[in-house]
Formats: sequence, C-alpha cells, structure tokens
Amino acid sequence: MSKAIIIGGGVIGLFSAYYLKKSGWDVDVLDKGDLTDNCSYGNAGYISPSHFVPLASPGMVGQGIRWMFNNKSPFYVKPALNPDLISWGLKFARNCTQKHVDRSAGGLRDAMVLSNQLYHQFEKDSGIDFCLEDKGIFVLFKTEKVAEHERHLVAKATKLGLDAQFLTAEETRAMQPGIEMDILGSVLYRCDSHIYPNMLMKGLIKHLEQSGVKLRRNEEVTAISHENNKITGITAGGKEYTGDAYLLAGGSWSPAIAKLAGLKLPLMPGKGYSFMIHKPVKKMTIPAILAEARVAITPMNGSIRFGGTMEVRKINKEVSMNRVEGIVEAVPKYFPEFKMPLPDPKDVWFGFRPVSPDGLPYIGLSNKYKNLGIATGHAMIGLTMATATGKLMAESFNGDKPTMDTGIFSVDRFD
Repeated sequence: MSKAIIIGGGVIGLFSAYYLKKSGWDVDVLDKGDLTDNCSYGNAGYISPSHFVPLASPGMVGQGIRWMFNNKSPFYVKPALNPDLISWGLKFARNCTQKHVDRSAGGLRDAMVLSNQLYHQFEKDSGIDFCLEDKGIFVLFKTEKVAEHERHLVAKATKLGLDAQFLTAEETRAMQPGIEMDILGSVLYRCDSHIYPNMLMKGLIKHLEQSGVKLRRNEEVTAISHENNKITGITAGGKEYTGDAYLLAGGSWSPAIAKLAGLKLPLMPGKGYSFMIHKPVKKMTIPAILAEARVAITPMNGSIRFGGTMEVRKINKEVSMNRVEGIVEAVPKYFPEFKMPLPDPKDVWFGFRPVSPDGLPYIGLSNKYKNLGIATGHAMIGLTMATATGKLMAESFNGDKPTMDTGIFSVDRFD
C-alpha cells in the first residue's frame, strides 16, 4: 500500500486525506496544532459556486488604497518593507484585470460546482450531520452603484449556468419574513449552500481516525529532505516521516514550509474575524452577504455567525477590535433590528486565509519534485473548494484522469 504524508490538518488537508484513503492509500496527516481550531472552523460556512470572481479583480488595488486609511475597513494591506509582501503586491496588482477574471471564472465555477456535489455525496456516505442546507445565499445591497454591479454579475453567473436571481427589496423581504431589512434589493444565488464548519471539522476528524488515517497532532514540520527530483522525508515534532507521496496543505504557513524544500510559494496570510450570537433577536434561514460592507452573516444551528475583513499582513495573534467594530456597525445598516454590542475580545475568532497573488488556489503536483503535491492559497473559498481539491489531489497522486481541467490552478504558475 502506498503511503501519503500530508502537511496541514485544515479542511483542505483533511479532505485530501479522505479521498486518498478512499482510493487505497495509507495516510498520515501532520499538523502543528491540535486540530481543534484553525481557519477551517471560524469561516462563514459557504459552499458558493457564486464566488467565481477571484480576489484579484479590477478595482481592488484602488479600493484597497482607499480602505488603508480606514481602520474599520473590510480590506487592508498593512504596509511593510517586507520583500515577500512587496513581491506579492506587485503580482496582485498585475492580476487585477478583467482578462484575469474572465479567464478564471469557468475554472472556479467548475471546481466549486464539483465541490458542492461532493459535499452532498460525502454527507450521504459518511452519515455526518454538519447542517448542510441548500437555501441559497443573498447578496444584499443598498446603493444603485452596487445594484448595477450585481446586475452584471447575475448576467455572468447565468451565462456560466449558475442559478442567480435579481430581486427587489419587497421580493427579498418576502423570502425572509419577520426580519426588517433596509436595502435597495438583492441577488439570491440559489446555486449556493451553507454548513456549520465546526460540526463538519469535528465529524470529519472522527471519520478519518475511524477509517485508519493517522492524525499527528502538535507535529510541526522543521525539515524536509529531498534528493534529485523527489522528497525523501519530513522531520516533524522531532520524528522522521517517510512516504511515497507528500502533500503541502499548510494554509498560510505554506510558504515557510515550502522554503524547507527550497521552493518559493507566493502567498500572504489574509486575517479574518468572526463571532457568534447564540440568542439572536430574529431567526434567519438564508445566509446573507452585505455587499457594500463585505460582511457575511450565516445562520448556524440556531445561532448566527457574523464575519468579515481581509487583513493582509504577517501572521500575528492581535485582535483588531476596530475591524470587529466595523462588522458590528455594518449589520444594522441592513438589518435595523440587529443592533449588537461589541463582543468581548475573548469571544472573537480570527484565522488566516492563504491568499495567492492572483486570488486562485494552488492545486496539483510540483514540477521540481514529482512526488510533491501542493494544495493551498484558497483565500476565502477554502471551505467551498475543499472536497474538490481533495479529490483532484487524490487523482493527481493516483495518475488518474482529472475530473476537471486544473490548468488555472497550476502550482508553478509564478515560476
């Protein structure tokens, strides 16, 4: 039996382990933590084929510069004389074009539609309840400028075969009865689903261990051995691990891990925040994205999660309450009844999304090492694309024909 060593126990690494194990591999997963909290837990829980526009898109550079002067803004790049950040920023700026968006849309749609299908199959096969619901996701807007932008996106989504509907304020309120909304209108992406990430992660971890996948907790990778064009072993937690194939799925820590193998992986951490309201004033049934504020709101198992911000800076443990305050202040502008106090810092979750310079994930095998795969850089669509990424990586290691074309996700595209 062939053996795979996976670095990273987030949702990408764990679903890669799931599909590799399912196809007959012996699998070890190494993680620097205890698998109880990472970026896979605190996200908005969206499985969103509607997110076919990459983060690197027209207008993002100018908008980012304007937001740099607002400490409550939803997107922020902290200036620093950091060569990696400067290099990433220049590449990001070059990719903020309509040509890049048009080139990426079909591949992103294919991956996310596949992922949605695989989540439903996984729920059926595993028997795990992770609150998978197919109620769609609203994008709520308040201004004519954003309404016009959303009309164009609906047209593109429809052309891509996605189920999207432009709604008036009255039509939107009728679908979420009993909740006051101060909006101009919305788009309902019926193609989208949502889950409770905490339940998914706990259920997936238990399922993997029961199936024989070895989850090595608190095993931080400190060295990677290689010879010629192959990885020959990994040192983690003072132990040596060897296998036939290796997968780097370390999220925002991936560049530092890749460097141990002599690889340069352009990627920066994008810090996001979320918090839960366990006794909301109103019960929501359909998740909502507040378009102008870039805030996500998701009903989860009777509670509601509020999340947002993309703070591109080095990994740190600071809780920027100004960013959290920006989320809190934005919500009642759309939902007047949701006037919330600022949560205590201890109740605020934060995590680091791995952001590539073009907003697309890295999925595939390395050209330098024929037995090394890379699966990271998913930014805000990590949960959305996790099952598809895991399946595609298993197909790559097995030498199978891929379910879809992965060309835009090439791991060596910046070499």
